[in-house]
Amino acid sequence: MTNVTSPLAGRTIGLAAVPDPVFSGAMVGPGTAIDPVREASEAVSPIDGVVVSLHPHAFVVVDDEGHGVLTHLGIDTVQLNGEGFELLVNKGDTVQRGQAVVRWDPAAVEAAGKSPICPIVALEATAESLSDVSVDGEVKAGDALFSWH
Repeated sequence: MTNVTSPLAGRTIGLAAVPDPVFSGAMVGPGTAIDPVREASEAVSPIDGVVVSLHPHAFVVVDDEGHGVLTHLGIDTVQLNGEGFELLVNKGDTVQRGQAVVRWDPAAVEAAGKSPICPIVALEATAESLSDVSVDGEVKAGDALFSWH
């Protein structure tokens, strides 16, 4: 079982409320989303593992069990071309849960006309393989989001 924790502080919302049909329709996978606190912060790894995909606006960490978790910082933030994001690790790095991966500012993302909502997705999972999914509550970085069986 993989316990996935929040990569940032904010309020959890269901994926269905994410303003992007790819995420709201769970086309990428099941999970939850976070409406982040509007202040500069560091997005941290939600699990122990290896960074297999790394972009300024998104990253994927895969654990020893092969579970990949996508953290997507905002919606349509790829269009910002990395502006306002600072990578703190490299692709291929081994990271620990809670380790800083990207520094960013949700308020700046919002000011640029993009949604700061952050989907946290269990890649190649089914909704039935997740339990205790947080969909309505305040979280701090490191708080439990869901378990993956």
